[in-house]
This record gives sequence, C-alpha cells and structure tokens, in this order.
Amino acid sequence: MLKISKADYDLIRWEAKRSYPHECCGILLGNVVEGHRQVTLTLTCENMRVDSPADRYSINPEQVIAALKLARSRGESIIGFYHSHPDHSPNYSSTDLAEAHWFDCSYVITSVEHGTPTSTASFVLVGSEDKKVFQGESIEIVANQRSPVYAT
Repeated sequence: MLKISKADYDLIRWEAKRSYPHECCGILLGNVVEGHRQVTLTLTCENMRVDSPADRYSINPEQVIAALKLARSRGESIIGFYHSHPDHSPNYSSTDLAEAHWFDCSYVITSVEHGTPTSTASFVLVGSEDKKVFQGESIEIVANQRSPVYAT
C-alpha cells in the first residue's frame, strides 16, 4: 500500500494537468513503515524526453542523484516515482515496465483526459531485472501535514 497526503496526491494530479498534453514526472521520498510505503515529500521533475514527451518520460539523472542526497539527509529513501498518461488509462505500458528499474518502489500513474486528471493508480515493481513485473497497489490518501515541496 502507498500512503500519501492529500496535498501530495493533489500535487501529482495538478502536475499532470499542468503538463498536458505531455507526460509529467517526479520522485516520491519517504519510508517503508509496517509494510507500506509512506510518502513524505513529492519532488517534481522536468520530463527530459524531447523526442516523444506526449507518451514517454525521462527524469534527468542529476535530479535522481539530488533526490537521493536529499532523502539521505532526511533519513529517508526514494520510495517511488510518478508520471502521467495523457489521454490514456492509468495502467502501465510495456515501455513503463521495460524502463522501470527501482524494485520495491511505487510507480504512480495519473490518467489525464483532455486536460483533466481522471484516475490515479499505483504499481510496485517486483521480481528481478530479467523477470520483473508490476503488481497493483492500493493508494491511501491521508490528511496529515506534509513537508514543503522541492523542485529538483
């Protein structure tokens, strides 16, 4: 299960709307607590894909390194990533699976239909590099206070 504050959940959906018709993307920091991932900070990232930003995303490796350093300084980890699917369902694509490499992390996808965020789903990457799969994961929106947003 992924636990996320309403503010962080709304931020992801706002980013999906703002980026439409391109995919948005970002990084989720937090901890694993009692078997679930708890988001403590959402980091917005620039989609680096210039060849097909409407149906692909790429996060700059420098942003990932900065997120790792920030997480470490907070006693946390990267626990997931998010992106949007403009005018497509929030189900993962074969490309999403092929390009996923962070095991035991959440991959959150928001569907954006004609500029309006509709549904959001989460998947956990499990297995090994040669036998990886996404498993569906429930999302629990919690009403707790959240940390400030940082753009990496």
